[in-house]
Amino acid sequence: MSLVKKFATVGGATLGSRVFGFVRETFMAAALGTGPVADAFNTAFRLPNTFRRLFAEGAFNSAFVPLFAKEIEARGMDGARRFSEEVFGVLFTVLLFLTIAMELAMPFIVRELIAPGFANDPAKFASTVSFATIMFPYLACMSLAAMMAGMLNSLHRYFAAAIAPVFLNVILIGVLAYAWYGGHDAVAVGYGLSWGVLAAGLAQLAIVWFAVRNAGIRIGLRRPRLTANVRRLLVLALPAAITGGITQINLLINTNIASAKAGAVSSLVYADRIYQLPLGVVGIAVATVLLPELSRALRAGNLNEASNLQNRSVEFTLFLTLPAAAALLVMSEPIVRLLFERGKFSPESTVVVGHILAIYGLGLPAFVLIKAFIPGFFAREDTRTPMIFAAISVVVNVSLAVTLFPSFAASGIAIAEIVAGWVNAILLFATLVWRGHWGRDIPLLTRIPRLVIAAAIMAVALHFAVQWLAFPLSSAAPLLTRAITLCGLVAAAMVIYFAFAFGLGGASLGMIRRNLRRRDASGRVEAAASQEPDAS
Repeated sequence: MSLVKKFATVGGATLGSRVFGFVRETFMAAALGTGPVADAFNTAFRLPNTFRRLFAEGAFNSAFVPLFAKEIEARGMDGARRFSEEVFGVLFTVLLFLTIAMELAMPFIVRELIAPGFANDPAKFASTVSFATIMFPYLACMSLAAMMAGMLNSLHRYFAAAIAPVFLNVILIGVLAYAWYGGHDAVAVGYGLSWGVLAAGLAQLAIVWFAVRNAGIRIGLRRPRLTANVRRLLVLALPAAITGGITQINLLINTNIASAKAGAVSSLVYADRIYQLPLGVVGIAVATVLLPELSRALRAGNLNEASNLQNRSVEFTLFLTLPAAAALLVMSEPIVRLLFERGKFSPESTVVVGHILAIYGLGLPAFVLIKAFIPGFFAREDTRTPMIFAAISVVVNVSLAVTLFPSFAASGIAIAEIVAGWVNAILLFATLVWRGHWGRDIPLLTRIPRLVIAAAIMAVALHFAVQWLAFPLSSAAPLLTRAITLCGLVAAAMVIYFAFAFGLGGASLGMIRRNLRRRDASGRVEAAASQEPDAS
């Protein structure tokens, strides 16, 4: 299967999850707006979500995948199964004790670490503690699911792990629809959403567990032991977890700062939901596929293939990300107005969230490139260097957020996030080039400026179009009129961008055909482990 087709498999599943996420956030905005219950739920949900990204997805997708792939190469599927059982035993035990400790300490954690600004509002503080207590076991479910997702990715079975997150949004949409139908108050909606998150964690774990069994690996529960393989995993996983979850670290710190202003936490979450669509569809797809592919090429000693994988990944991400960033920058308010402005989500909230979303647009290419650069380190089992750069970007983020928040409120936090993202991306790329791990690709270097020009032309055209169509895009126009106008603008923008991208030579049909037909250097379409029928 070609690299682009693998990106499309993961990206398509992620797109489905993000679309359902939009529906979920639309319902939530109408039910809760940016009020106290919305702040309480979003803050509480950020706690298990942050730990999940730090110690589950970040660690296992970055450290577990190369080691699991090595076990398959050296000892076959039986060796890989034994290794996965050893890791599962340790992980399950750690998660059990962590969950118990966090549940007992939840009031302290909310008051001192996550949302100190809520301490002055007893009702909001109590709701946040209750919601977080209900949702925290979601972390254990998703951590175990992330390990199994890593196994599936190593076996070139990407779909089950990518589609599982859809169920979180489906369940929460069901909760919101039931609450609307029953006329429940905001606090009841918050409790329903919290229990829905826990149910979604169990559902996602079940999906990947069945997919792993269908792939031929049955994991049994072993007594936890620090074997040589587990110790190696831990050495790699700690810095990998910090690096892979750097965005979440920044978000958790920013939530702490934003809790001092009413509505700021929810405003950041609503803007982040829109911004996560292109980041998730493109960035997560590239990171998920590139790491096992790059690890396999390096193990085979095929440096040319490794270099080609990295360059094509950057080419693919920029080709799709630059127009998305330009669109978010110039038409953020119409997008927010169409998606969220109804019920308790006011026009004033649209302006605030729109400003934040425009700022996020400037940082979108950086965060997508980070996901394309980091596999270049992790595939070589270097997790320390990205961790150092991640720590630097955290310092940049915190310093700017604390400085800018008093004057710019939530927009100041968004500025801090994107500056920190660009610092991280530049450091990663410069180090790969300095170490000779990034092959020079003249066609790529000539295409990037042309793609930037095409995106800039599209942005200028959109800017004038939004001004000309001010009324059809305003809250005074009917919802259907706004939707048709916005979709028409998006379609016109795509035509303009692709016309100039191909016309200027930033992209070509030959390039796309080569990527679609690409085979790995050994002439195999898939690794031996993926030659069995994919039952997932």
